[in-house]
Amino acid sequence: MSIGILIVDDQALVRRGFRMILEIEPDLEVLGDAVDGDDAVARARLLQPDIVLMDVRMPGADGIEATRRIVADPLIGDGTRVVMLTTFDMDQYVYDALQAGASGFLLKDVQPELLVAGIRSVHAGESLLAPSVTRRMIAAFLRRSPATFATEERYAQLTPREQEILRLLARGLTNAEIAETLVVSETTVKTHVGRVLAKLELRDRVQAVIYAYEHGFVDAATPDSAAGARD
Repeated sequence: MSIGILIVDDQALVRRGFRMILEIEPDLEVLGDAVDGDDAVARARLLQPDIVLMDVRMPGADGIEATRRIVADPLIGDGTRVVMLTTFDMDQYVYDALQAGASGFLLKDVQPELLVAGIRSVHAGESLLAPSVTRRMIAAFLRRSPATFATEERYAQLTPREQEILRLLARGLTNAEIAETLVVSETTVKTHVGRVLAKLELRDRVQAVIYAYEHGFVDAATPDSAAGARD
């Protein structure tokens, strides 16, 4: 089955450029495009895309507000994931976009092959963050006021292995890297990740990273470990 994509950007040339890149891939299908946040929500309801490529800064409802509405909209399938695309490599947009429910964040000058690979990764359940963005996002979390280390009820439901999986997710490791670290199969890792997300009531891996750092469940002494997060 092909991956259905909705392209959201207020510039026609940008929309056309992304369409040209994506339409040559046999497993990707551009379902349509939208010119602003309000249009994006309406088109997402109609087209039910797997992936929404969302610009951040647009007139009217911006990409962050549109992402928040798409993620919360009961008329849009749970399988729809939002990847933010912007020319503005700025921390406040990263944090706000991820808090709104985005599953990834890339700059518009990303190489075409990395864009295509990123879409496939997000559709497969992986997170998608440019390495430079990931490094600063983690650093920003560590500069925030100290996390509350009180026992959190949902976290307490995790087994020791699942807690370890959460810490490795927060470092930006892929399933393959976690499997190598723990000397287990990728299938086993995928099962554990699914259980972690279910028990913590999280949408995806990006939310797991945010959750881990905000609740103080990750060793804040090693922020550089997140530098290897995958595109």
